[in-house]
Amino acid sequence: MTTLELLLIALLLDAILGEPDWLWSRLPHPATVMGRAVEWLDNRLNHGENRRRAGTAAISILIGGALVVSLLITAIPHAGLIEAIAAAILLAQRSLTQHVTEVADALRRSLSEGRRAVSMIVGRDPENLDESAVARGAIESAAENFSDGVIAPAFWFLLFGLPGIVVYKVINTADSMIGHRNERYEEFGKAAARLDDIINWAPARLTGGLICLAYWSQAAWDVMQADAQHHRSPNAGWPEAAMAGVLGIAISGPRSYNGAMTDLPWVNPLGRKPLGPMDIEASVRVLWRSWLVAVAILAATALVF
Repeated sequence: MTTLELLLIALLLDAILGEPDWLWSRLPHPATVMGRAVEWLDNRLNHGENRRRAGTAAISILIGGALVVSLLITAIPHAGLIEAIAAAILLAQRSLTQHVTEVADALRRSLSEGRRAVSMIVGRDPENLDESAVARGAIESAAENFSDGVIAPAFWFLLFGLPGIVVYKVINTADSMIGHRNERYEEFGKAAARLDDIINWAPARLTGGLICLAYWSQAAWDVMQADAQHHRSPNAGWPEAAMAGVLGIAISGPRSYNGAMTDLPWVNPLGRKPLGPMDIEASVRVLWRSWLVAVAILAATALVF
C-alpha cells in the first residue's frame, strides 16, 4: 500500500477507536514513553552553564532515538499495517474531541467543574475564569490541537512515512514539556521550541485553510488573514483565527498565567464574546467537519493517483 493509503487507514482507525482505556491502562502509550524520555534528559542535562547546548543535545538524542525505532519498524517485512496502526496511535482526533466535549459537559454541571476540566487542556490559571473564559480556553485548545494532534502528524506521515510522524511527535512532546520561557527552560528548551515552530509552520496554516474550506467561509478566511499574525504563537493563531471566524466569536484576549495577567490581543475582536457550552460543542463539530473534508481530499487523491 502507498503512504497515502496507510494514512487514510490510520485516520479512520484513530477516529473510530481513539485511545481505548483497556489498552493504555495496561501498556504505556508511546506519547507517555516520549514524555519519560524528555523528563530523563531534562533531569540529567538541564544544569550548568551551557544549558542551550545541553538542550540541543537532548533534542538531538530524542530525534535520533525516534528515527532508530521508526526505521526498525519499517524494516519489518510487510510492515504496512503496523505502520498504519502506529500512526493511528499518534493521531488524536477522537481523543481531542472527547476532551473538549468533557469541558462542555463539566461547564453545564457547574462553573467549578468547568474550570477543573479546562485546566486539563490549557496552561492558563483556571481559578478566576468565568463561563466565557472557560469556553474560550476549550475552543482555543480545540483549534490549536487539531493542528498539533491531527493535521501536523498526518502531514509529516504523508511526507516521510512512520519516521516523519514519530519525529514530529517527539519534537512536539519535548516542546510541550521544556519549550517554556521561564528560568528553568529558557535556554535548555530553546532548541525544542524553535524546532516545533519550524515543523508546525506549514501544518498550522494548512489547518486554518482547511477549517475555512470546510465551511466555504470567506469571513473565516478574512479573520485568519487579519488576526493570525498578531497571535502570541507564530502558528497557533492560524487555526484559532479560522475557528473564531467560522463560529463568529472572539477568542484569545487577556488571561492569567502563573498569577500574572497578560494583555493579549483578541482574535476576531468584533466577534461575540459571551460564550458557553454550546459554543464548545460547536467547535467540536467544526473539528469533525474539517477532519471529514481532509479525509475526503486524501481519498479523492488516492483514487486519482
